[in-house]
Amino acid sequence: MPSKQDNCSLKHRKDEELQQAIVGELRPHNAPITLIEYDPRWPGLFEREANRVRSALGNRALLVEHVGSTAVPGLCAKPIIDMLLVVEDSADEPSYVPALEAVGYKLRVREPEWFEHRMFKGPDTDINLHVFSAGTPEIDGMLLFRNWLRVNEADREKYAQAKRSLAKNKWEHVQHYADAKTSIVREIMERAKSSMRSNKPVGG
Repeated sequence: MPSKQDNCSLKHRKDEELQQAIVGELRPHNAPITLIEYDPRWPGLFEREANRVRSALGNRALLVEHVGSTAVPGLCAKPIIDMLLVVEDSADEPSYVPALEAVGYKLRVREPEWFEHRMFKGPDTDINLHVFSAGTPEIDGMLLFRNWLRVNEADREKYAQAKRSLAKNKWEHVQHYADAKTSIVREIMERAKSSMRSNKPVGG
């Protein structure tokens, strides 16, 4: 699950709350987070998965984007490809879940209370496929954050430093690490939004 940038407590979410969102068993991590330097193969891995998703869903896939740290050249990241899939209604699981499952994707997260977010794991490549409904505010937020980090070296480095510092800790769940990044994500997002409001272009 991504960090929830709005209305998010910085306290770790309890196992019970995480289990409610997980489809299947909640497995503890109990270790530091492994970050690696940017790998130029990541965009190609995304394209392969994006083509598989588009082939499975056809015009039901309204948007497929590479998001998260692996989408930002020069940024360290967990070696997991984050993808954004926009469908008409992510709560309408019969309209897209069976088609994705038929090509090997597995539904792992269901969060009705958070923009009806769904998340799948991939059939062979380690990915997080995040699904939202068209018009969900989180879509623009994820794309703005990615685009800003692609063009703003200072914030890209600041984010990398924060990630490396947090990653050294032992985390019971990977989601706790994601939640711990909320404050730095909010800080960077405010600068990105300010730049957008002043009509300065943010790279796409």
